[in-house]
Amino acid sequence: MANIIDGKKISAQVKDECKERVKKEGLEVTLAVIQVGTDPASTVYVGNKKKACEYIGIRSLAYELPEETTEKELLALVNKLNKDDSVHGILVQLPLPPHMDEDKVIQAISPKKDVDGFHPQSVGALSIGQPGFVSCTPAGIIQLLKRSGVEMDGKECVIIGRSNIVGKPMALLMIRENATVTVCHSHTKNLKEVTKRADILIVAIGKPKFITKEYVKEGAVVIDVGIHRNENNKLCGDVDFDDVEPIASAITPVPGGVGPMTIAMLMNNCMEAKGLTAE
Repeated sequence: MANIIDGKKISAQVKDECKERVKKEGLEVTLAVIQVGTDPASTVYVGNKKKACEYIGIRSLAYELPEETTEKELLALVNKLNKDDSVHGILVQLPLPPHMDEDKVIQAISPKKDVDGFHPQSVGALSIGQPGFVSCTPAGIIQLLKRSGVEMDGKECVIIGRSNIVGKPMALLMIRENATVTVCHSHTKNLKEVTKRADILIVAIGKPKFITKEYVKEGAVVIDVGIHRNENNKLCGDVDFDDVEPIASAITPVPGGVGPMTIAMLMNNCMEAKGLTAE
């Protein structure tokens, strides 16, 4: 039986540490969250971010803009928040409406306030081992592994998925932890052979229940980044949990695994931003 890695419990630890720091150091931290349109999933995420800010003692500013907002208007708001010294972190909720260029908007955010860790400067800093913001989901996975006592040094890690938000930064973070890293994607040949080498398997493929026990080495640690609704409208991940759990040594559930860590690490990044913007 696998050890179930409890993301709710570990995210609560991270948030409590942030809360304690705010209280102890008397920090005044402000996060500005911009949402364009009313995408239901985005509205839920934004609501969860506001709740986390409230719990920790971070002030949150919410900018809920109509769908028809122009890219020029959004960029003007980002620029205004960049110049506002009382704002420490800026987050633009993705996806944006089709008439906006996401890359252009991300690049408009000051790297000192880029709490999502998506700015090219943040990504570049990570790739050469310099300090900077790290994308929240991969950073959360590192905390899940560390706080669950999973050794990464010298281990074989396979990541399925090469997105800019999860796969690529995850690979860089695992290299930083001295793991030997392989990144798989839609063009990978003999996927099962590659994934069965993994001591740590991180799955961010975007296909429900795609990974079954045939892909997993006995005793591997399996981290499931996916989130979907199945035919019964129940949440599930990229990993077939019931099939894989009996042979894994540790596994994250969906929900309650990686998901809660993303917001916890966003809060952590906001604390870091306070230090950067205060310089």
